[in-house]
Amino acid sequence: MLSRGDFIFTIGYDGPAAVVDGQAKRLYSSLSTRELAEKGLFRAACSSAIWSKEPKELENVAEIYNKTTNSSVQTSSLQRLFGVFPVEVSRSIVL
Repeated sequence: MLSRGDFIFTIGYDGPAAVVDGQAKRLYSSLSTRELAEKGLFRAACSSAIWSKEPKELENVAEIYNKTTNSSVQTSSLQRLFGVFPVEVSRSIVL
């Protein structure tokens, strides 16, 4: 299983390894899910909420996203909107 920081900032996959945005990880991995969403890093916030497995966090991301973008995206649609799904990989490549 990937660490929280690696999962949140995964930008793709190279075979069985996650490719991670190292600069974003260094700058933002210490932020909470809510803080990521408040900074406008919605994909990272969605990933953080999924990694935590706390439904309330995903609801918070949807609430902040809807308020910021003046839209009405449902919590159940966030994963599809941002293309974030839990994937079992054990290795990461940091760029």
